[in-house]
Amino acid sequence: MSQLYDSLFRTLADPTRRAIFERLCRNGEQTVAALTAQSGVSQPAVSKHLGVLKRARLVRERHEGRQTHYRAQPRALAPLMDWTSQMAGFWQSRIDDLEDLLNRMDQ
Repeated sequence: MSQLYDSLFRTLADPTRRAIFERLCRNGEQTVAALTAQSGVSQPAVSKHLGVLKRARLVRERHEGRQTHYRAQPRALAPLMDWTSQMAGFWQSRIDDLEDLLNRMDQ
């Protein structure tokens, strides 16, 4: 499972890739041309980022004629959401323990 976490974190660590993924989540399916127009980077760079997102299963592609349409697969983030939830529980427990200790020290 850690390889999956590593892959997702590595994929989303790049700000351009993350922005493309977020744009697809917010705005729905888009063509490479539309994503390029909004990204501030070249079409080959956008295509390369989309390839990385696709390998991480964060986007899917659909071909229509000469155009390729991409859409986000937000469910692919489920492992990261699970990990974040586990870590939140871990740290909340530690914070609660610290709060208990501080309260005992105040008495």
